[in-house]
Amino acid sequence: MTNFTRSGFLLMGFSAKPELEIFYACLFLVLYLLALTGNMLIITTTSLDDSLQSPMYFFLKHLSLLDLCYISVTVPRFIYNSFMHSGNISLWECIVQCFVIALCAVAEMAMLTLMSYDRYVAICLPLHYEIVMDVRTCVHGVAGVWVSGTISGVMHVAATFSIHFCGPRIIHQFFCDIPQILRLSCSNEYLGDLGVTAIVTVLSFLCFLFIGFSYVHIFSSVLRMPSAEGRAKAFSTCLPHLVVVILFLSTGVFEFLKPHSESPTALDLFLTIMYTVVPPTFNPIIYSLRNKAIKLALRKVFQRKDALTSIRSLLGDNFNI
Repeated sequence: MTNFTRSGFLLMGFSAKPELEIFYACLFLVLYLLALTGNMLIITTTSLDDSLQSPMYFFLKHLSLLDLCYISVTVPRFIYNSFMHSGNISLWECIVQCFVIALCAVAEMAMLTLMSYDRYVAICLPLHYEIVMDVRTCVHGVAGVWVSGTISGVMHVAATFSIHFCGPRIIHQFFCDIPQILRLSCSNEYLGDLGVTAIVTVLSFLCFLFIGFSYVHIFSSVLRMPSAEGRAKAFSTCLPHLVVVILFLSTGVFEFLKPHSESPTALDLFLTIMYTVVPPTFNPIIYSLRNKAIKLALRKVFQRKDALTSIRSLLGDNFNI
């Protein structure tokens, strides 16, 4: 890899061998295109289909938007660096990466908590659902999610980039990972960011407890339903969300416990993919495979596109006569 500028950083990626780095870049390109397609389909479908205008799909649309931001700020840059055989990244690009990653991680946790509350009200308090989850509540909830993520991003960036760096600015990762950047600190200046991390960790744990509390009540209510069809419908809307929660929390634990070695191993590659690429890629797949309403809406979108194509083709033939 080429030398990096004094004001920027050098991202080491996964391998010093160009051919392996190209292989990893191709793998990430496939996963990124899959994530891009899936999340864009969710956003488009929930925006266009009138049957998907309930709070659950409103939250799902914003979750997909968060996933798009989360994966788009790191993976495309790694793909570009790999094909250009250069790990250079400027200071401002690194700041943007850290800000967006911190924003999306906290906002996604808050969004999943909000979605669990929506499912709790829908199943445990169905008669009060329209009153509790009205438009104003949903908009305020989503606004709170983005604001909390933004505050977290600003705090992390301010604490991380206020430190003084010693030695070569080499980051043993394919993106500007905050723990790796803190390793470059000259002294104990990184303690400020650890304080921010501790606050975020406590809030995340409270979100986890709230989600667990919600699902204990949800499943107890579902199991008491006399109708098998009602239980199946409740599970079909709750299980995708529960799988996404487990996926996000497990990858977060991977990130928290992941050993940061000087020379990345195959385990480092796996763990990195688990918390940066897997959630944004598989969230839309999980929702679309388990949710009949989304599958039906996607079918309508494609049928509408085919119909428009046929009309345009017919009009073109008529104009050619």
